Parts: sequence; structure tokens; C-alpha cells
Amino acid sequence: MAFLATVGLSALLYYFSYLIFPSILDCDILLSFKEIFGKPISSLKGKIIWITGASSGIGEQLAYVLAKAGCKLILSARRVAELEQVKKKCLEENKYLNDNDVELYPLDVLNLESHEKAFLHVINKFGKLDILVNNAGRSQRAQWENIQIAVDREIFELNVLSIVSLSRLAVRYFLQTGYGQIVINSSVAGFLPAIMSGSYNGTKHALHGYFKSLMLEHSKHIDVTIVCPGPIQTNFLAESFTERSCVKYGINTEIDKNKISANRCATLMGIAIANKLDEVWIAKPSVLRLVYIFYCFPNFGKWFLKILGPKYLMKLRDAKVPSQN
Repeated sequence: MAFLATVGLSALLYYFSYLIFPSILDCDILLSFKEIFGKPISSLKGKIIWITGASSGIGEQLAYVLAKAGCKLILSARRVAELEQVKKKCLEENKYLNDNDVELYPLDVLNLESHEKAFLHVINKFGKLDILVNNAGRSQRAQWENIQIAVDREIFELNVLSIVSLSRLAVRYFLQTGYGQIVINSSVAGFLPAIMSGSYNGTKHALHGYFKSLMLEHSKHIDVTIVCPGPIQTNFLAESFTERSCVKYGINTEIDKNKISANRCATLMGIAIANKLDEVWIAKPSVLRLVYIFYCFPNFGKWFLKILGPKYLMKLRDAKVPSQN
């Protein structure tokens, strides 16, 4: 009986810790541990890293974090002027990097036929690729039943198919060279659905399905890191999909204490990459607690989310309950 009591108490303490630690952290417990005791971002020095969606937001900040660590970078996005500014700041972050160490390659990831040419350019430029960071993507604000099917198609092409297309090129290359790492910027919406983002939730769930399959198939040669941020302080809302095709949300993102800064998110992302973690969660305690409750206690979590209600969840995500476009 004493043994069973010890086992029961240990199990209780184990799950209780998953309620306590998220109240004082801004990322999952393993990532927090690796930030203190794991490999530093500087261990990535000299790695050749390609970042898509690098002209703003998390991708931009990740470029600065990796440049400071001494990585050689390929920065891709559609907006050339913004990319040039990012490159300039990358070189300012690390005086030991020169102009040839940060390559700009303008790319519309929706043009799948251009991916192979882009990939060959990267290999020809640096001789190899170590890590591909798939960061390009857009969020959504729309009521589920009003979403045009064309919007579902558009957001899946950007948030899923473009990533899968580019990653398959990288996977084939990494299998030839013997090793590589693919990083996916997903979202906690990949397993904890967000309000007013039905199509977006679908894309993030799809990414987890695609890349967790890859983890199982090629774990010996390819590391996959799925990064799941919660609310981040970037101006992503203005570019978000809505319920109508080709219509952007057009509302600036509110500044709120429940949102992590893009720089902090990028720093934690760098730690996850350096330590080859397979899935990480990045969010302030108000959101991280919900994630752990839903993950560790799914039945209670479903009930609890219903009790909180959509208005609270929307406010937690966007700092207000905006009017529908």
C-alpha cells in the first residue's frame, strides 16, 4: 500500500507541477529548462540558415537573433525594401559578419514553381544548407459559417502547401547530405483552436499532421522543430485573412501585457532550434495555463473553455473583442 501511495502521490505532484510552472513561465517547461541548462543559441555559429517571411514580425527578429549568434543567413520575403533593412540591422548586430554572409532572396512562397530555383540558389551561394525556417504565413479573423471556400483554399496554399513544397526539397537534400533541420512556425492553435479563425486553425493542425509524420519517418537524419507561439506582439492583424477572398482584416494589433514580444519569441525560438526540440510552446502565463490544462486534462479543458466563453477567449487573444469586418 505504501508503494501505491508513493506512486499516486508522485503522479499527483507531476500533474500539479504542470499547473504551477506555467503560471510563472512564458514557454513550456522543457524549453524553459533548456534556456538555462541547454545549448546556447551561440552553438549555432556558422550554420547556414534560410528564413522565409523574414521581412517583419517573428521572422525579422529571428534573423537578428541568429545573426548575433554568428549564423550565415538567407532571408526571403516579397518585400525587398524591408528585407534590405533587415539585412542592414543583421550586419550591425554582428560586426564579424560581412555582406556575403547575409543573402537576400526575394521570394513569393505561393509560387511553388519557383521553389526549386530558390533552393538551388541557396546551395550555390553557400555550398550547403543546414536549417530551413518556414516562417511565412498569415492569421485570420472570421466567423466560421461565413468563410468563403476560396478563403480556405488561399490560406491553405500559403500556410500549408507552400511550406510542404519547400520543405520537401529540403528533406530530399538533407537525406542526400546526411543531416538537416526543418523549423516550422506553427501556433498553439495547432492543437488548441482559436476563436474566429476556423480556416487558420485548420492550417496549423495540418502542419502538425504533416511534420509529425516526417519526424517519425526520418528521425535519424532530420530534426523537425515545431514552434507554437500564442499571442505575439506583432502587427499581424492588419494582414490577416477574413471571411472573404482577397480582403484583409486591416485592423492594427492592440498592445497588451498578455502578448509576448516578437524579440522574446524569436530568442526562445533560437533556443529551441539550438537544442533540436521537436515541439515548443511560447506564450504568457494567461495563455500557457490554458494550453497545459487542455493538454494534460483534455476532458476538463473542453468544459473549462466552454465556461470561459468565446468573448473571453477572443479578448485574451487580441486584447479586445473587435467588430466583424
